[in-house]
Amino acid sequence: MTPDRFFSLMLLLTSRDAVTTQELASALGVSLRTITRDLNWLRDAGLPVTAQRGRLGGVTMLPGSGVDLTRLTPGERDHLSLTGLDERQRAELDASVESRRALSKIAAAQPRRVDELLPLTDVVHVDSRPWSQGRASDTTPASLIGAVRRGRRLRIEYDSPRASCPRDRVVDPYGLFAKAGIWYLVADRAREPRMYRLERITAWKEVDQPRRIREHQTLATVAAALVDQWEHDHAIEVSATIDQTQIERAQRIFGRRLVRDDHEDAAAPARPATGQPATGHKVTIRFLRLEDVRALLPFGSAITVHGPTEARAHLSDLATALAHHYAPSPTS
Repeated sequence: MTPDRFFSLMLLLTSRDAVTTQELASALGVSLRTITRDLNWLRDAGLPVTAQRGRLGGVTMLPGSGVDLTRLTPGERDHLSLTGLDERQRAELDASVESRRALSKIAAAQPRRVDELLPLTDVVHVDSRPWSQGRASDTTPASLIGAVRRGRRLRIEYDSPRASCPRDRVVDPYGLFAKAGIWYLVADRAREPRMYRLERITAWKEVDQPRRIREHQTLATVAAALVDQWEHDHAIEVSATIDQTQIERAQRIFGRRLVRDDHEDAAAPARPATGQPATGHKVTIRFLRLEDVRALLPFGSAITVHGPTEARAHLSDLATALAHHYAPSPTS
């Protein structure tokens, strides 16, 4: 259980007489299975959590055994109430110190048991960063959060992958958004929602004007709309067969943009460039632009594109250019 979910779950249990597991799951944005596992974790930790079936039943915690909020400072409560962040992201937001201090206060208030095991934080260490990283960007969540919370406009210099050089933009920020381990600035530009990857913001400064966001829009609603747009908007659908050994890798890379053929009961035979039979899965992959099909090149002959024709032609051109680039130099 993450620190933020532990805190939120304890708050819900201590602030209500009884609450259903479905209400807990909805409030925390997790599955019923996860809530059941969390409740079992609380019981195993010695907290008096009880569950009663029936129309008037629910999950309850005995009075006086919950979280003592008076022990926490406003800053600790504010940081710990952020849900969904892992320890690395908390550190990037300069929130890990407050979270650890709050959890230590909560843990100190709980009665210790003679047979208590060593804390998991003492015997398990998690580092979610990749092994190899480029130079860290100067624009970090911690550096931006103050300006965002002051509700000011920002002038950013953004190095878009589709532009030849960084460009200057004035944006109206809603806030910071952590998605799949990556931080984004969610903002309106000319009244249109945008999502800017923090590591591509090469410079920024506050503008002496209040932000001008659209009425009835919040960070959560705008981020959700942008994610939904990214996942469903596309200009081209590529049909292909992916070798069985590469299907999991492809699913990790393309996510919901890759759809497997639901009518296949088993792996379908495929014939790669070598001419030898192989097992594979028929899929459809959605791309925003034709140029984006270059993401298939690292799979080599493990993926066979069947259509459309322009996708096959573009991959052929890219592969030919790559082969020409690495062709041996002619001897003099």
